[in-house]
Amino acid sequence: MKRNNQLPTLTKAEEEVMHIIWQLERCLVRDIIDKLGDPDMPHSTISSVVRILEKKGFVDHKAYGKTHEYFPIVPKEEYAQHGIKSLVEKYFSGSPKKLVSYLVQREDMNLKELNDLLKTIDNPKKK
Repeated sequence: MKRNNQLPTLTKAEEEVMHIIWQLERCLVRDIIDKLGDPDMPHSTISSVVRILEKKGFVDHKAYGKTHEYFPIVPKEEYAQHGIKSLVEKYFSGSPKKLVSYLVQREDMNLKELNDLLKTIDNPKKK
């Protein structure tokens, strides 16, 4: 699904719920609560977060009477791509090279990982 390069920003709570929805693919609010691992989490709280995600265009639902089954409409890869692009623009003057340089200088990326990255760039997977 292509968009106009602008995705709404998600709060930490919205992003946490969205990751669960991506993982489950189709789910009810109670499924999200089960995945969160907090049985005391109010159903209404998660339901509100999911409705916000729906308003922001990240999820949609299918109704079965009063029960709603939610599913993602923004793929996780699209959200990740948007986030990385935003990070590069905001902190590295739009330069992916500056990001990689930063990671190498901070030793967050070792020489083997850099070499593997270069091999990936030189030999992209054929579609």
